[in-house]
Amino acid sequence: MSNDFFEIQPLNENQQSLEGKFSHSWIEENFHLEKESGRHNNTTGGTRKYLGKSIPNKHVLWFGIILILGLSVIFLKSFYTQVVRGNYFFALAENNRVRIRPIPAERGIIFDRFGTQLVQNIPDFSLSIIPQDLPTDQNKRQEIIARLADISGLTTDYIKNLLQKYKNYSYDSLVLKENLDYDTSLKIYIESAQMPGVLISGGNKRFYIYSQDDSSPSSTVSLSHVMGYLSKLNDDELEEKRSQGYLLSDNIGKTGVEKSYETELRGIYGRKKIEVNAAGQEQNIVAEEPPTPGKNLYLTIDAQAQNKMENLIKTFVASHGPHRISGIAMDPRNGEIIAMVSWPSFNNNLFSGGITQANYDTYLNDPNRPLFNRAIGGNTPSGSIVKPVMAAAALEEKIVDSKTTVLSNGGIQVGKWYFKDWKAGGHGVTNVTKALAWSVNTFFYYIGGGFKNFKGLGLDKMLEYMHKFNLGAKTGIDLPGETTGFLPSAEWKLATRGEQWYVGDTYNLAIGQGDLLVTPLQASIWTSAVANNGSIVHPHVALQISGNDKNIQKLNFSPLKTDIVSSETLSVVRAGMRECVLTGSCKLLQTLPFTSAGKTGTAQWSSKEPEHAWFTAFAPYENPQIEVTILIEAGGQGSTVSMPIARDFLNWWGKKYLTH
Repeated sequence: MSNDFFEIQPLNENQQSLEGKFSHSWIEENFHLEKESGRHNNTTGGTRKYLGKSIPNKHVLWFGIILILGLSVIFLKSFYTQVVRGNYFFALAENNRVRIRPIPAERGIIFDRFGTQLVQNIPDFSLSIIPQDLPTDQNKRQEIIARLADISGLTTDYIKNLLQKYKNYSYDSLVLKENLDYDTSLKIYIESAQMPGVLISGGNKRFYIYSQDDSSPSSTVSLSHVMGYLSKLNDDELEEKRSQGYLLSDNIGKTGVEKSYETELRGIYGRKKIEVNAAGQEQNIVAEEPPTPGKNLYLTIDAQAQNKMENLIKTFVASHGPHRISGIAMDPRNGEIIAMVSWPSFNNNLFSGGITQANYDTYLNDPNRPLFNRAIGGNTPSGSIVKPVMAAAALEEKIVDSKTTVLSNGGIQVGKWYFKDWKAGGHGVTNVTKALAWSVNTFFYYIGGGFKNFKGLGLDKMLEYMHKFNLGAKTGIDLPGETTGFLPSAEWKLATRGEQWYVGDTYNLAIGQGDLLVTPLQASIWTSAVANNGSIVHPHVALQISGNDKNIQKLNFSPLKTDIVSSETLSVVRAGMRECVLTGSCKLLQTLPFTSAGKTGTAQWSSKEPEHAWFTAFAPYENPQIEVTILIEAGGQGSTVSMPIARDFLNWWGKKYLTH
């Protein structure tokens, strides 16, 4: 047996006293390791060791269980973080180093029908911030915000509110100031190295070639209403378009074809994967996917025709003072808009990249509302230009034929009410062609509401045919802002005014007065229907779209309705409008080197203001290729103020189009 052993001895008195204080104890042992033998020897001459337990077995068990559970939780958490959510946390880490930034697509160019370029994209620099990359240290953050306020001219409160408003777009570029010149952009770019989260971004903005490039809102061209402009997305648009790839910094078409054809013009954004430093500044491009440019848009508009009509209107304004004027030239065969003027207009270049508040207030405070496209949205009484529709209804319903006559002696008396003709003493014996040529009210009183033994159309039939000719409805033109006009009815009058519908209301409706409201575009549509033998064309300003592959997509705008009335009916109506040129109130058109037909209109709307002056015409008479409608609001007589503009435009158009 070995000499190394432990001997357990009984407790002495001192040890027993210690046990009184502790439930378990142990005897300190002092061992000496002999160098020679390497054995443990008791220095006191004996070898003793006393072992005991101070923790109950149950406590040890629970401690072990808790230890195992703790280790299990740590293991499971590590497994969840590194394995289950590993990709997620890896992506978060990568976002601190690698970013995906969009590459804006070049917006498509807009041309007129002959390929004349109407807009171009020019380089533009913007001051932006990426909220995620701004310092988390509040003092440093405030310093940068203060510096941004100095650069941009914005207040610090505005920038803070902007950051708070778009806090959920922390990785998006938040534009503070656009239209920075190159020198300013370069200076800020250099300085931005010391300003984490600050970015100078390059892009393009629109320059509308046919708008005068100056800062005065009074220097405008009417094509602005057709072209429209771009501006930043508002909150509703951002919410709606976010899923379609639109960004906080994006511009979007707000009006005109820029809005109607936003999808085609916009293009598809590219992407680049970049490495950034701690300040969020680009260090290296990892990968890049190029953008797809937007498609080019060709309009039906003839830029020269647009300028001609505008200049004629400007000439009128120069001699007669400010007026609200609409002018439309359209191909009655297919609805292609050749020219569309709404005057006064605005300079859409002032909106490109953000309009100043002073210029915007100038437009908003102008009582003539230059931002409003009155050619498609203005509602006014039609006056006598609606009489061709009434004549067509009466002929189609056999109320009259081409030989039916009534006696015009100055008006008709119904009870105490007298409904007068515009000519004192009347026009004598009148048939439908003469009634159209001279705009004889009495004839239309008869065919509308009837008189004595003569049975007229009545309100319901009148409204039926007005609907056929597209009154009281949108035309569906590919421009935003169109209105429906208004067709009054007996039910409407009773509900809104608490009054019955009287025969006098029918008489007024038959001559385009009373509560009837139409737009200039609607007048063009029904005049075109007379010219083209009964089709309600679908008016449009877009002709075709050209993609990057040079593939041309011709846009299709089928007629809204066809054969709304018979050819026989419309031949009589056309003859009446032709007679207006030959012998009636449209004689001014006789000076044209080709045949034409027309209708004048003078609409009363105020006891204190002049009448609205209407004129509508088509040419050549035998094979109509152009329709023109002019409205001068509160201009007076259509035959004296509106018709000269139409005549001069038609004369110009004929020289360009009919001589080739």
